[in-house]
Amino acid sequence: MPIVVNLDVLMARRKISLGELAARIDLTPANLSVLKNNHARAVRFSTLDALCRVLDCQPGEILEYIPDKEEGV
Repeated sequence: MPIVVNLDVLMARRKISLGELAARIDLTPANLSVLKNNHARAVRFSTLDALCRVLDCQPGEILEYIPDKEEGV
């Protein structure tokens, strides 16, 4: 998948646990874990907004585009 979620990196830098972050952005720990582990199919702007507010970051620090490598290159 070309979109990578770097939430674990930001959480480690900010020294915040999954449970604490989930509580602060009003999301269940299970749903936040899905996002953190790159298993989410979508993310709401309200969730992205809350993550950026709590983690004091920009959306591009959370989401990263990594193009797929072309076959045979």
